[in-house]
Amino acid sequence: MSPIFNARIKLGPPICFHPRAKYSPLVLTTTSLDTIILHLLLFMEASFINIKKMPSNRAAYQPAQKAPSLEVRDAPYKPADADKIVIRNGAAAINPIDWLIQARGDIMFTHLAYPFVLGSDVSGEVVEVGKDVKRFKVGDRVVGFTRGSDPKINDPAEGGFQLYTVLRPNMTSHIPDNISYEEASVIPLGIATAAAGLFDKTELGLDLPSEPAKPFNGKTVLIWGGSTSVGVNAIQLAAAAGYEVFTTASPKNHEYLRRLGANHVFDYKSPTVAAEMIKAMKGKTAAGALSIGQGAAEKLMEILDHCQGNKFVALATFPVPQKEPQNLIFLRTVIFFVSWIISYKVKGMFKGIKSNMLNAGMITNSEVGRGIFVDYLPKALAAGTFTPAPKPEVVGTGLEYVQDAFNIQKKGVSASKIVVKL
Repeated sequence: MSPIFNARIKLGPPICFHPRAKYSPLVLTTTSLDTIILHLLLFMEASFINIKKMPSNRAAYQPAQKAPSLEVRDAPYKPADADKIVIRNGAAAINPIDWLIQARGDIMFTHLAYPFVLGSDVSGEVVEVGKDVKRFKVGDRVVGFTRGSDPKINDPAEGGFQLYTVLRPNMTSHIPDNISYEEASVIPLGIATAAAGLFDKTELGLDLPSEPAKPFNGKTVLIWGGSTSVGVNAIQLAAAAGYEVFTTASPKNHEYLRRLGANHVFDYKSPTVAAEMIKAMKGKTAAGALSIGQGAAEKLMEILDHCQGNKFVALATFPVPQKEPQNLIFLRTVIFFVSWIISYKVKGMFKGIKSNMLNAGMITNSEVGRGIFVDYLPKALAAGTFTPAPKPEVVGTGLEYVQDAFNIQKKGVSASKIVVKL
């Protein structure tokens, strides 16, 4: 017990005010100077205690637009708002968008207010819960999709590459004890992007998944790029929703994707892959197609042109020029993107095939986001019917390794995801 608290017992009741003062609306009814000093000290002590209890945070900041490397330094700790939670991160995964923003912040995510904390995929332990949050409690093990870089949010406190991250409960799931933080951290952006493409009403609009999985509904979904971070999640979600899954990958990953739920896997490098998939789809009803990776959209249009059913391509990958322009980068990149989209849609119009670009943020406040992170994923992880994928590749422990992780991911990885332990 503090000396100040002991003194309070001896010095009597707290000061109070009288509402009928002659010269002031409030006058002291107790004139004891020591009592006044005591309560001032008590207020200061309470404030000091609150400050002492505030966790010490550090972050790997992107210091400025196109700055070549991250800076690890102290960062503010933001307490949980009424509708949010704070977690102590145990691991964070790296996605291509992270180093792309670092390298090309002048042409993408231009709304970010630097210095900024990037990072979409985190897992860890809940340390603070907002008063309106009912699903979580302090000590829970969770995985979450951060929303700090969303244009409507733009808050570094909700970025992933720091010790403490603010999360939104509708984008957060419980994880069982048998799944490590490193394994769980690979899930968020991949599953959110896959869910947007498969289930959002502006994309394929498929039925949501369930645990246990729904029975086969007689429809087949095409997923080009099955071994990617988005692909491995899309395969599992589509299978749990009751769809037959046709996907593509290099032969070394075929068996892995079958274990995740793919019914048929094709070699994307084969010169006859489109013809093979068209033949396999004969007599089947297409539920639509999810395009992941450069060149995928064109192949899927060719295949859907010979299919019956939902002729729709959900575009998860932005087209990029084969050769990066050396000057007028922003203007020329925008022109390339717009012209590609127009050309693709016009070609599709003549074939009766529709398409739409997608992004993971689409599901943030939708029934799809809740259907995945609240209703499906926690149950599927607990039951062991959803596998965290791709496999984590841990490159180090500590925020100092995040930039190294960027550099490794930039070189390219297959059927794995770069992770940093925190």
